[in-house]
Amino acid sequence: MKKTALIGITGGVVGLIAVILVYFGNPGNMGFCIACFFRDTAGGIGLHRTEIVQYIRPEIIGLAFGAFLMAVVGKEFSPRGGSSPAIRFVLAVCVMVGALMFLGCPLRMMLRIGGGDLNAIVGLAGFIVGILAGIFCLNKGFSLRRTYKLSKCEGAVYPAVNVGLLILLCAAPAFIFFSVEGPGSMHAPIIMSLIAGVAVGALAQKARFCTVAGIRDTVLFKDTTMLIGFICVIAAAVIGNLITGAFNLGFEDQPVAHDDGLWNFMGMVLVGFGSVLLGGCPLRQVILAGEGNTDSVVVIIGFITGAAICHNFGLASSPEGPSQYGPAAVIICLVITALIAVTNITRAKE
Repeated sequence: MKKTALIGITGGVVGLIAVILVYFGNPGNMGFCIACFFRDTAGGIGLHRTEIVQYIRPEIIGLAFGAFLMAVVGKEFSPRGGSSPAIRFVLAVCVMVGALMFLGCPLRMMLRIGGGDLNAIVGLAGFIVGILAGIFCLNKGFSLRRTYKLSKCEGAVYPAVNVGLLILLCAAPAFIFFSVEGPGSMHAPIIMSLIAGVAVGALAQKARFCTVAGIRDTVLFKDTTMLIGFICVIAAAVIGNLITGAFNLGFEDQPVAHDDGLWNFMGMVLVGFGSVLLGGCPLRQVILAGEGNTDSVVVIIGFITGAAICHNFGLASSPEGPSQYGPAAVIICLVITALIAVTNITRAKE
């Protein structure tokens, strides 16, 4: 019961903080979006030159700090890694391709639903299908092999990198890019975003919060505990958006979203499928990286690389809809993800 309450509280806090961040400047229904924030950060450090999405997002930095501090305080900081890093990198790139087709990670999908965006319901259907595909592979024996214990120094690299990013954000040297229009120019005050990230990171670490786990555990183990957190995020976002007047029910005129149902669906199929194989959603990967998991650090590098690829090669969607080459990229990434799944089924061989 304690665990259920913690997960429910975490979900509610995430939903409410997300609405507050939007109220104070973040793009609509984007109080938190791990995919979008890594995309913006990639642009901020010059890995892509799409001028409307360039900003080092302090929420991401805060998530890592919060998870790191909570793990240290709870004596759960346990550096480990070495589990199929190259495959994890490729899967992460594929997940980012799917997320930027949909224009959001699973957490933003939930927040979009909480803001009345019915396109996100279509995305949710695709997300569930992708998770079911991943569960099928898990039941067949899919595995990326074991992890190994690493030094404390190795585990501290990712938190240290985030300290560097925070310094760059605050110092704003000439070689760091800042959008002057578009989603990248829309943000809450730095200190507010950082504190919000720390709070959510700490709670998510303590609760083991994961947007994939809510559906995966319900299907695999008939355990609906994490699903409660999933529902609480949406419920809190609905309430918060109704209070602030930001709730807008419908398919059209939704902030930073498009209404192409097929590719909203297919993009989230890819995100769900890849996330199950990686062992957690994008938010969970950030939390694990803060705990010292270098496999998740590799995944994050894959996310950032995937974001840069999508914008450098014109694969990312826009509010007008999918790009010319985006749908082909999603199909190719689905094929790659399926091949990785099939070739890493170990039970039959053992």
